[in-house]
Amino acid sequence: MAGNSFGNIFKLTSFGESHGLAIGGVIDGCPAGLEIDIEFIQKELNRRKPGQSAIVTARSENDTVEFLSGIFEGKSTGTPIAFLIKNKDQNSADYEHLKDTFRPSHADYTYQKKYEHRDYRGGGRSSARETIARVVAGAIAKLLLQKIGVTIHAFVSQVGKIRVEKQYTELDFSKIETNEIRCPDEQVANEMIKHIKFVKSKGDTVGGVITCVAQKVPVGLGEPVFDKLHAELGKAMLSINAVKGFEIGSGFYGSTLLGSEHNDAFEKNTEGKITTKSNHSGGIQGGISNGQDIYFNVAFKPVSTLMMNQLSVDKEGNTVIVEGKGRHDACVLPRAVPIVEAMTALVLADYFLLSQLSSIKNIITE
Repeated sequence: MAGNSFGNIFKLTSFGESHGLAIGGVIDGCPAGLEIDIEFIQKELNRRKPGQSAIVTARSENDTVEFLSGIFEGKSTGTPIAFLIKNKDQNSADYEHLKDTFRPSHADYTYQKKYEHRDYRGGGRSSARETIARVVAGAIAKLLLQKIGVTIHAFVSQVGKIRVEKQYTELDFSKIETNEIRCPDEQVANEMIKHIKFVKSKGDTVGGVITCVAQKVPVGLGEPVFDKLHAELGKAMLSINAVKGFEIGSGFYGSTLLGSEHNDAFEKNTEGKITTKSNHSGGIQGGISNGQDIYFNVAFKPVSTLMMNQLSVDKEGNTVIVEGKGRHDACVLPRAVPIVEAMTALVLADYFLLSQLSSIKNIITE
């Protein structure tokens, strides 16, 4: 199976299955001497782990990270950082009835046709449990980005048809972690939570949108043409389970504006720095960061596993009923917030290191 690595210099390779012994990863390219805050990394994992509230799956996992290499005396050594998170609460029996059945909108059918042999327990490698490795690597990327002042905040901005109407600039990001849905608008958050509980009581699921904002990103991150910064962010987000859409800056709304309405005019601010009066570009122009906030939306479909019976077929094409059983999220959004942040951090850390190489090349050619 190809496609298990992400990044150019700061690179993550993940491994493991939902009901295997462990999920893990290897991080290449982390600079030596970076202070590795284990407590911070574990807090990031705790934001993603199951069983943290009444609106997520009840699977009980500590999700405690164990580092195997690449860290000595609390700092990175510059060598590969290997880590493990052991699986402890797998109920594989919940999936025995799915051994020869294709669940609607899951990866069962495509994995079976492509590999002709698959781990059906919890979806195996296709399970969102793989994203644990991304959160660990993303946390280390965040520690690196903190050194240059970059901050990343993601939050749930929409559940079903319930949405935050305020612009992100009007929100207090410190309130994101004050409720179980991770929405900084308290009134809207309560409506979202109520709706998820209602949907869950019916055995159904609901999707929504996560908004992410990266601030104080330096000018110059991104490579023109095929490796544009927003293209890499799009790839990162679309690699997350259940993601069906990505829009940056003005996004699809921008297509309704005139050029005279959409252009971000340049000006010099009070500090003497060049900035823009508006930010429809979402902090990226020509595929390169321009120093403004990078903001984007990520659309998540409703979780495919329902707690109700669904019609499907088995490997022989016979009509079967897929029973609604097991432990699953009625809405993946609150647990996906740290994953969106992690993938953003991986992209920005990687492109920051790439920009440093470009500087070295410039010096060499002078």
